[in-house]
Amino acid sequence: MSGIGFSILLLSVIAVLGLAIGAIRLKGVSLGIGGVLFGGILVGHVVHHGGWAVDREALHFIRDFGLILFVYAIGNQVGPGFFSALRKVGLRLNALAAAIVLLGALTTLALHFGMGVAPEVLLGIYSGAVTNTPSLAAGQQVLVELGHSLPGSGTAALGYAIAYPFGIVGILLSMWLIRISFGISVEAEAASLAADEGGHGGLMAANVAVRNAGVVGITFAELAQLIGDRVICSRLKSGGAFKVPGPEVRLAAGDLLHLVASDAAALKRATLLVGVEVEESLSTRGTSFRSERAVVTSDAVLGRRIAELTFQAHGNVVISRLHRAGVELVARPESVLQFGDILNFVGPHEEIERLSVQVGNVPARLNQVQMLPIFIGIGLGVLLGSVPVVLPGMPAPLRLGLAGGPLIVAILLARLGSIGRLHWFMPPSANLALRELGIVLFLAVVGLESGAGFVATLVRGDGLTWMAYGAAITLIPLLGVGLFARRVLRMNYLSLCGLLAGSMTDPPALAFANAVHPGSDAAAQSYAAVYPLVMFLRILSPQIMAVVLLLGV
Repeated sequence: MSGIGFSILLLSVIAVLGLAIGAIRLKGVSLGIGGVLFGGILVGHVVHHGGWAVDREALHFIRDFGLILFVYAIGNQVGPGFFSALRKVGLRLNALAAAIVLLGALTTLALHFGMGVAPEVLLGIYSGAVTNTPSLAAGQQVLVELGHSLPGSGTAALGYAIAYPFGIVGILLSMWLIRISFGISVEAEAASLAADEGGHGGLMAANVAVRNAGVVGITFAELAQLIGDRVICSRLKSGGAFKVPGPEVRLAAGDLLHLVASDAAALKRATLLVGVEVEESLSTRGTSFRSERAVVTSDAVLGRRIAELTFQAHGNVVISRLHRAGVELVARPESVLQFGDILNFVGPHEEIERLSVQVGNVPARLNQVQMLPIFIGIGLGVLLGSVPVVLPGMPAPLRLGLAGGPLIVAILLARLGSIGRLHWFMPPSANLALRELGIVLFLAVVGLESGAGFVATLVRGDGLTWMAYGAAITLIPLLGVGLFARRVLRMNYLSLCGLLAGSMTDPPALAFANAVHPGSDAAAQSYAAVYPLVMFLRILSPQIMAVVLLLGV
């Protein structure tokens, strides 16, 4: 068998073995995709002592290409919601997550300058301690580009593998210690969260009767200016009959409005402005009105604003909600349509049918993967990652590399949505397949390369010391920020668990956080809100740390 064929065979064996290891669950927690790394270490140990030859150049190509696929798919996944997540949750939640990343980086730097730990070792330990594989890849690459490490060197990967297991356990331990320290009752936290209307994500709605004489007689266009763009009226019942709340329609005393808002405070202000909330149903069932969804798949409407669609409908249809990348938003008039958007139409059935045809509404197109935009994005990402940034005193220019460049480009292109007939929308199943394939290839090669020295380092070398360093990098940021968020900010424990898991981009930790109270999705909401920013910071932070570490060498 050729060297390339044998190398690919080994990677297949590693993938099968590693995924089997990752599927093993202890107390509801598993290594997940991280099991591939340990499968690679085991096979690498056998290959090294068996004296078998592998094609190193082929492995390096597979490793780097797997990394590119993974970070590009991550960027494509989080891109549509990256900036809206920052606006939605405000600065507090993401500031806490960024503080965890910063404190972890400072702890890593302190270990170098205080204990004299080598930069390559520390960057590997840091990546394992925060359970972030792209961080390892970014750190490895920047060390090579700065001339401090040789391609294929396994030192960083060894540090990663040794620190990784406690990285997962440390997140769960932090959640448990915070719970014990404050004597937290999970049921009480869930009840408190349920009582707080602002504690839930998604959109809120209320049926409001017009009782305020100050708004009687004004048009809905004027009302929109008063209540703001975070609230929209999707239905109007006047004189016992449903009407479309078009811009020129005037409010009358006793009218019933169905208001949809992005947050509880905005909904409350709008309700007080209009009148009072009532229990009367505004269901369209049994009337000529409909509330239906349509998916944007027509190239003709991409890049156009929602206001243009409602204008063409002559005020006969209201677009109340916009679903994008799994996030439900208020359909603001200035929102620009992207491929894959799901719009909620309210109005007469005939008008909805006409508008649905105009936007496309062919769900089957969502399952079609456009390969051209993917490779355009990958190419642009590689180019961006290759742009040198010269810093005084550095032996080589700094670059975003194969981890940072494709990630940033994918986020920007996914946020942009479309250019002409090029759509950067990727079906979730395709994105997941691309992401999983990329990370399996990368972890398999990293494990194979580091397997030769893993056992010796752990048993006879500095493995236990490295493990202690990793524990410090894991626990100090999580406990420091977690205790601050709970004691000073009075943050709900369920949301805090999601924050801790999201700050480490760790799915097993999220599974544990969700299991704390299965009836609440607060942990998942916090995790999703901080994930995009944290993933971005986790990939860039090793590159910045490498510069600081090498300047101190």
